[in-house]
Amino acid sequence: MLYSTYEQLILAWMAVGIVTFFILLKVTAPYGRHSSSGWGPMISNRLGWILMEVPVMLCLLYFMREASVPLTNYAWMLLALFFFHYLNRTFIFPLRIKTKGKKMPLLIVVSAILFNVVNGSSLGYYFANFASYTSADFMSMHFILGALLFCAGLCINWIYDTRLINMRKESSQQYVIPQGALFNVISCPNLFGEIVEWSGFALMCWNLPALAFLVWTLANLLPRAISHHRWYLQKFEDYPKERKAVIPFII
Repeated sequence: MLYSTYEQLILAWMAVGIVTFFILLKVTAPYGRHSSSGWGPMISNRLGWILMEVPVMLCLLYFMREASVPLTNYAWMLLALFFFHYLNRTFIFPLRIKTKGKKMPLLIVVSAILFNVVNGSSLGYYFANFASYTSADFMSMHFILGALLFCAGLCINWIYDTRLINMRKESSQQYVIPQGALFNVISCPNLFGEIVEWSGFALMCWNLPALAFLVWTLANLLPRAISHHRWYLQKFEDYPKERKAVIPFII
């Protein structure tokens, strides 16, 4: 009965994510290049990144401490990969971006905190109470395919985050048209990499909360990439019209 209630809550959370996807297609989240002071009080962009990303790790740590089932090597591997991503996203990435003087609405930070608390808690609760992984999972097809996707997506995300950061540092202008490799076919290869990464994580986990996490990743990043793509087309008259937003040759 407990697991059934938990499943229903996760399914409801996924439904909220789907609704959010359609909202974000119409309303661009006002941070980064789309930042706007019309959304209330503003705080430092760098501080905002840290504050809104750290809760997901704190939630997982709490549930790991309260676990009622033993965490196997497979479970620890999944948690380690999750923390590996978020240690970079929470502490390293905000210090690398060229963000001096930039701000984001406090509303966005609070919304992201709530989002990460729910996602971190849903994953943590699963690992603490229902995870039943064994060593045999390391030989499963969903692990092998998921691990390949996770590693490929992580590398793509980091490589193109770095390329964007370096382009901003090297350019005397605020923004330039990105060129080369995946930039020749999509506007947002860094976001594409993150989608691939969390698709792989969902496959490795093979559970409902990881699928919900992927649904929310798509709900956030697909509209974000479309907004970026539209922004590039509006800002640069010579922006390549054949490029897609985030999925090569599709979206």
